[in-house]
Amino acid sequence: MRRCACLAAAAAALQQPPRRAALHRLQAAKEIAKFDPQDFAMETGAWPYTAADLNRLDNSDDASFYAQPRFVAHIDDRAIESLTAFYSDEFAAMGAGEDGLDVLDTCSSWISHLPTDAAYGRVAGLGMNAAELEKNPQLTETCVRDLNVDPTLPYDDESFDVVCNVVSVDYLVKPQEFFAEVHRVLRPGGRALISFSNRCFQTKAVAMWLQADDIDKLTIVASYCHYAAKFKEIAALDIKLPPLPMPERPSPGDMMKNPSAAMAWASASAAAARANSGDPMFAVRAVKRTKPAKSRK
Repeated sequence: MRRCACLAAAAAALQQPPRRAALHRLQAAKEIAKFDPQDFAMETGAWPYTAADLNRLDNSDDASFYAQPRFVAHIDDRAIESLTAFYSDEFAAMGAGEDGLDVLDTCSSWISHLPTDAAYGRVAGLGMNAAELEKNPQLTETCVRDLNVDPTLPYDDESFDVVCNVVSVDYLVKPQEFFAEVHRVLRPGGRALISFSNRCFQTKAVAMWLQADDIDKLTIVASYCHYAAKFKEIAALDIKLPPLPMPERPSPGDMMKNPSAAMAWASASAAAARANSGDPMFAVRAVKRTKPAKSRK
């Protein structure tokens, strides 16, 4: 698919180490690109994607596919840690205020990956499986809804400070309507945080996602934000935490004297190598334009 002009060199940027001095204390994100309106082929309100782009190998009822709860993690531990660190930095930058942040977790399940040390007001979870939502300890309220049947969000205008979507944007067949709704329920200055990795249920992901590389996927999500609503700023981010340091290898003499130290080194090295070579983690952040704030309902 057509890439935005600002992403012409972004593929190379993904291979560069993080600029640590420029990151927040958790070093949770590296900005790849910012998007301006002129980076897109058409204006907000237009829609460049066809039914073929949003077609799926399996167009059967999603309610049947998600009927059984899946109490599993869809990304590995390091990717989860990276996502939580990213949220922590974003929430700290926003400031929680006295009432805490109101968060909407869309396509939610039994875990929301939210930092436990942040201050929250309400944390609403909207997902496909009631049993998964009920097991999620971070949610203060739940709603079961198939966004591919009804992409509206059952919440008042300007109800949330943050709307999250984790490794699920690739399954949306009505993204224009969904992202317009995300914009509607966000307060001025609120943030949409859309994250994804390289895993998916391939039969349920839309066609253009399956054909896209990482840069194209970032472009797709950014374009959803642009075409569906007038977000103030849209940015593509690599949110994978910096590589874990490899433990120092004991000398041959030390290994001979203490075989258990050699085993511990081998185990720690293998764990660090797995973490460093595991799932990538990307996000698109979109911020709603500010205006005189309405009182919270």
